[in-house]
Amino acid sequence: MKKRVTLTFPKRTVHMPVTYRLAKDFNIAANIIRAQVAPNQVGKLVLELLGDIDAIEASIEWMRSQEIGVSLASREITIDDQKCVDCGLCTGVCPTQALTLDPQSFRLMFRRSQCVVCEQCIPACPVQAIATNF
Repeated sequence: MKKRVTLTFPKRTVHMPVTYRLAKDFNIAANIIRAQVAPNQVGKLVLELLGDIDAIEASIEWMRSQEIGVSLASREITIDDQKCVDCGLCTGVCPTQALTLDPQSFRLMFRRSQCVVCEQCIPACPVQAIATNF
C-alpha cells in the first residue's frame, strides 16, 4: 500500500530521525518527495509511504503522538490547456518525469499516474498554467 503524506514539524521536533524510525520500527519505506527542514524552524516533508496498511496507520498515529502534523495528500496537479504555452520549463523540475514534451509535436504531456504532487512544477510555470486541486 502507498500513501502520500505531508509532515509538519514544530521547531522542537525538526531534529527527530523520522524516516529512520519509520523503517526500523514500522517496516515502512519512506520516499522523500520534498523537504524543507532547517534547525530551529518549522519543517515540512512530503513523503510517499510504502508498506502494510496497518503499519502505515500505526506509523501515522506514532508521528501524531510526537506532535508532528500529518496530512494525507488528496491533491492533484491540474494543467490549464488554455494557458499552457508548452515551453517545457516544468519538465526540467519534475522528479518523476510525469511532465514531458512530446518529441514529435513538442506539446506538453502529463502522465497523472506518475505524478507524486511534489508541486515543484507550479513555481516553474511562467504562465501559471499549473495548479493543485483538492
